[in-house]
Amino acid sequence: MKVRGLEGLKAIAKTLETQRLLAQAEAAEKARLAALAEQHRQQFALAVGTVKALKPHGLALSAAPKPQPEPLQRERDEREALKQTWSDEVDIDSLLLTDDGLSYRRDGVPPNALNRLRRGEWALQAELDLHGLRRDEARDALQEFLRQARVQGLRCVRVVHGKGHGSPGREPVLKVRVQRWLAQAQEVLAFAQASGPQGGAGALLVLLVG
Repeated sequence: MKVRGLEGLKAIAKTLETQRLLAQAEAAEKARLAALAEQHRQQFALAVGTVKALKPHGLALSAAPKPQPEPLQRERDEREALKQTWSDEVDIDSLLLTDDGLSYRRDGVPPNALNRLRRGEWALQAELDLHGLRRDEARDALQEFLRQARVQGLRCVRVVHGKGHGSPGREPVLKVRVQRWLAQAQEVLAFAQASGPQGGAGALLVLLVG
């Protein structure tokens, strides 16, 4: 494109001057940032003091994946919610009276599951002993035990609550509460009183969601 006349030359000169000013401003900004970075470096050096480079250790850097963060707050919230939902006054009709004491099975679980549980067809994988614990302590311990069992994928566990001989009036207070708590736990499919060698009236065999 040919520039004709004085007006065209003035336009070109103005454009070139604008570009020159922009370049100067850009250079000045780069110089300012570089000076600021040098100032920070010097301040850091003064604060830290003399620094010596580490000798090469010759070890390979681990490329192992970092562990997943644990949802501690969510777990605390879930435990707190369970405390509020587990009642000591749940309807006892949800428990079944059998020749071997009280037992329980969730709706949809076949009746023979209790017989298989008593016969030991599921191997015991963990045990919780609640002897000597107060009510709140026992409930917290049972909730944490079931949570860990779910995480580990356990299927059959034993909960020892004792026979209540040390309770006032020799009434099995903790035993009744444990039965009611288990009947409200989502992880529990069924439970039955243990046989004599497995704890008898002082323990329950619990079948968990697989």
